Amino acid sequence: MESSVELQWPTAADEQLRADVHRVLHAVAELGGAIGYAVPPSRSETDSWLDHMLMLVGAGDAALVLAVLHGRVVGTGLWRRGPKPIFAHYADVEKVTAHPAARGRGIGRLVTAALVDDARKAGIETLTLGVRGNNHGAIELYEQLGFQEWGRLPNVIEVGAERFDDVRMFLDLGRDPHVLLRGSSPGGPGSSPHRS
Repeated sequence: MESSVELQWPTAADEQLRADVHRVLHAVAELGGAIGYAVPPSRSETDSWLDHMLMLVGAGDAALVLAVLHGRVVGTGLWRRGPKPIFAHYADVEKVTAHPAARGRGIGRLVTAALVDDARKAGIETLTLGVRGNNHGAIELYEQLGFQEWGRLPNVIEVGAERFDDVRMFLDLGRDPHVLLRGSSPGGPGSSPHRS
């Protein structure tokens, strides 16, 4: 990775930022990147997504990070908090990208590691993400950063007539010592006995 790649955490968008984010998301989707678009998104779609994410950033419910090289956005990523009140300490990592022209510079690792650090500082206890089953490089990267697979839905991601696994991964970021971890044990709010 070049030392000139820097990270920015925007809270508002101007025309240049909108154009740069669109350029990255469109280029990644155009090459079949699994970032939530069946076809490359239009400028209005990426503008709408960016506005919504920045609204969540302003509310403290998300963080958007951009990798910038020579003054241009070349990568994106965000964490987004789960629905409150019961998922306030859980967040999804989404839209981790590197523009095709900037691949091989470690941008995915840089962006994801920054999101992990920022989410921890924001009090997030568990990060999750989804990755297409054929994206072995991304799965390996996430595993190197400490993520573990917790589930896999076979053949549910649609790309035209092809179907791919949805691999779900998580990273435990730690909790305050007073938090009681009950898991699936009986007892506590909403508990019910086994049916015989």
